Amino acid sequence: MAHNQTGSNTPWQKFNGPNLGYVHQLYAQYLQDPQTIAQDMRELFDEWGAPPLYEGTEAYPETVQQDVNITEMLRKVVAAAKLADDIRINGHLYAKINSFTNEEANVQPLAPAAYGLSEEDLQAIPAQAVWPEAPARLQTGWDVIAHLREVYISSMAYQFMHVNNLEERNWLNRMVETEAIKRTLDNEEQISVLRKLTEVEEFEQFLHRTFVGQKRFSIEGLEMLVPMVDEMIRQSARDGIKHVLIGMAHRGRLSVLAHILGKPYEKIFSEFHHSPNKDLIPSEGSTGMNYGWTGDVKYHLGADREMTGEDSARLRLTLAHNPSHLEFVNPVVEGYTRAAQEDRQVAGPPKLDFTKAYAISIHGDAAFPGEGVVAETLNLSRLRGYRTGGTIHIIANNQIGFTTGSEDSRSTRYASDLAKGYEIPIVHVNADDPTACLQAIHLAYEYRKIFKKDFLIDLIGYRRYGHNEMDDPTTTQPLLYAKVAEHPRVAALYANMLRQSGILDEKAEKEIKQLVQDRLKKAYEKMKNLEKETEAPFPVKENKDEAYVETRVPAAKLTEINKELLHWPEGFSVYPKLEKILKRREEALESSIDWALAETLAFATILTDGTPIRVTGQDTERGTFAQRNLVLHDYKTGKGYIPLQHLSGARASFAVYNSPLSEAGVLGFEYGYDVLAKKTLVLWEAQFGDFANAAQVIIDTFIASGRAKWGQSSNLVLLLPHGYEGQGPEHSSARLERFLQLSAEQNWTIANLTSAAQYFHLLRCQAARLGTENARPLVLMTPKSLLRNPRAASRLKEFSEGAFRPLLEQPGLEEHPKTAERLILCSGKVAIDLETEWESLQLTDQRVHIARVEQLYPFPERELRKLLEQCKQLREVIWVQEEPKNMGAWSYMEPRLKALVQVPVRYIGRPYRSSPAEGLPDVHKIEQQRIVKQALLIAEPKTVKAGGHTHE
Repeated sequence: MAHNQTGSNTPWQKFNGPNLGYVHQLYAQYLQDPQTIAQDMRELFDEWGAPPLYEGTEAYPETVQQDVNITEMLRKVVAAAKLADDIRINGHLYAKINSFTNEEANVQPLAPAAYGLSEEDLQAIPAQAVWPEAPARLQTGWDVIAHLREVYISSMAYQFMHVNNLEERNWLNRMVETEAIKRTLDNEEQISVLRKLTEVEEFEQFLHRTFVGQKRFSIEGLEMLVPMVDEMIRQSARDGIKHVLIGMAHRGRLSVLAHILGKPYEKIFSEFHHSPNKDLIPSEGSTGMNYGWTGDVKYHLGADREMTGEDSARLRLTLAHNPSHLEFVNPVVEGYTRAAQEDRQVAGPPKLDFTKAYAISIHGDAAFPGEGVVAETLNLSRLRGYRTGGTIHIIANNQIGFTTGSEDSRSTRYASDLAKGYEIPIVHVNADDPTACLQAIHLAYEYRKIFKKDFLIDLIGYRRYGHNEMDDPTTTQPLLYAKVAEHPRVAALYANMLRQSGILDEKAEKEIKQLVQDRLKKAYEKMKNLEKETEAPFPVKENKDEAYVETRVPAAKLTEINKELLHWPEGFSVYPKLEKILKRREEALESSIDWALAETLAFATILTDGTPIRVTGQDTERGTFAQRNLVLHDYKTGKGYIPLQHLSGARASFAVYNSPLSEAGVLGFEYGYDVLAKKTLVLWEAQFGDFANAAQVIIDTFIASGRAKWGQSSNLVLLLPHGYEGQGPEHSSARLERFLQLSAEQNWTIANLTSAAQYFHLLRCQAARLGTENARPLVLMTPKSLLRNPRAASRLKEFSEGAFRPLLEQPGLEEHPKTAERLILCSGKVAIDLETEWESLQLTDQRVHIARVEQLYPFPERELRKLLEQCKQLREVIWVQEEPKNMGAWSYMEPRLKALVQVPVRYIGRPYRSSPAEGLPDVHKIEQQRIVKQALLIAEPKTVKAGGHTHE
């Protein structure tokens, strides 16, 4: 029997370290009684004898013992590193970020004992073994774990692990772990924070006492929001930022207006003083509320403020107007911001500079995960047509949405979890800790500054009163509000900390409070002494009679532009099929110009006039119907080329982008962009007109009524493909009736055109209105099948000599008004169907005349009166439409037509229906034929003979 053999040919090569020590123990046992060990090991010892290094004792040999010790130490180092990582990753689960829950009892899962470690174990491990970047002051693993627990399990908590960019994640962790986010405030700065908190608190309490029962959507419980935003703006001013744009819902809005935007207290008091809505329901109190500064409730209003920084640099603050639809202001503010960042006074693409401006979005904790527009807006943040170099998001988290607790309002642990999908870093912070709140702001601001990406702060506080100050929250959250009633306000907590630190004494604290109270009383007295007249609504400016807008363009210039747009760089390979289509445009000006070419020529001439253009929408670069092709792609290299960005005569920028599959978010963005970039022609195109349904909140509360509510001017163009071609209910109607129902106070223009030249001139009219009192949105029912219908094409002469006409008579029927008994009025595609049918049937009946109402709103009364004056034989007016009777323009046109004529006004079209269109093409065709034939054919009187007399 061999003894202590070693080498690669022995079975012992498989054993080392602790395993070899175990074999030694088995061998000692084998020597005493071979039957007590397993047969395979007994046979091994029988053949090979003692294992290597065995000294005839049960104890491990010294070298084996060393191996065991090293292995155990490595295990402890690994466990310590795992504990450190788990604190980084999961520390937020146990942090003290909520003043109304007790997290301390849950910290044990991240205690060393749970990882098989003691304090002595961690003391024996060098700090760098656990954290390679540990600062010199941390000597041991125990120091590292204690430090990490201090920074990750405190009144701030962090979620960074979902950020996949390693550079960003390392930077974030380093900022936290090295405490680079900490900002040492001197005594005066800390007292300044207390002053700001006192201003907010006393302002809110003054309103509560003075205007009992009136809604204000108090910020109390989240007062630190104001100093946080204030600090961010101060840092922006120091860095030379030119514009900060803020979007928020109504909670805390009055305090932000007063203490950030500088709205005078007496102005706010005046709005409360004149408010008639003390006893109103619903919760928002929007109905019957005072007009505030303009035409909306006071907690929906925005404001602008110019600030001067420390180096005299000027910074503009904008708080966006916002309706009660909470988060829908988010994309609007992003649009503002992009517009503020771009230089459009150059040919080619606009020049984007993220350092010019940025956005702050303040969200509600229930609305952030609950409203889909939030996800739509977050998705825009890194898209080339919409990115703004990072928005700083703050969730004003009061833990309740109206009366609904978080357990019923979201399926996620945190209100902020939606942001994880977009790799946005998240900090949760306790609103009762001012120092931590300001550190969170510093981290957010620096991250945005360096990485040009979004950052989110979940500011966790509470709501001292109900959803509004008329609600009693104890009925729905009795346990929480029992705690709230006993909970000290943040100003008191912070003042107490300053007193304990010797920074502030009781006398100074009282003086701060007294100064604020005196200011409030003085402002209230000033308000009472002002003339006691209720503010009038914001006067909606009627559009003045516009001077004639020259929209004609010389034929020679159009020809030259057309040739230039069909020239692309040498070596650029356009897809052959598309190249053939585009080359047809070389001869188009000599024959007829279709819709897409008319649009391109309009854009080109607007650019040469010096007006920037921005066009976006789903598949807009090519066009839903492959008609536009503003962006060409080299089919060999994939490289893109935009001819309008290389137009030699252009004096302004041109931008065109495909949007994500979003309507509310994208349309809100374009509205915001348009409002701020008042001298840029901004167009948004729906893939099909009915897709605008998903943006109805933006249309209703911003585009349609923003001018009346807020005096907010917009010139946005909505291109909504509309027309009945048998494509079913969801690809036929742009819901023209909804836009007409919203039409009042000359709030926009609505048109449904039938020719390319009309489109060309209307676009140029829209561009000419930019920046004037006559600026207003344009809603266009754009075509689908008419894009390539020769009847909708126009001659060059109509571009060079024509103008936009709100009312068009059908070509070829110019003499019919004198003899017409039936006047057919229609709009859009059905007019082309009528013309086609008229010619197909070779009709010559001069008792029928047809006119197209190209502009539906404002109602073209003057043009219609002029036409009606010519119709001396008129017996009836027929309104013909494709849409069902309860849709389309009929309900809008009927009363207006009846006010103009003394003859019957009748309807021909589809009957009342709940769905916009037929689902089957064959049924559609039959119905369409019925409509046009019924409209065009006047039935001859029936005659019967009786007793030699003819009776009708």
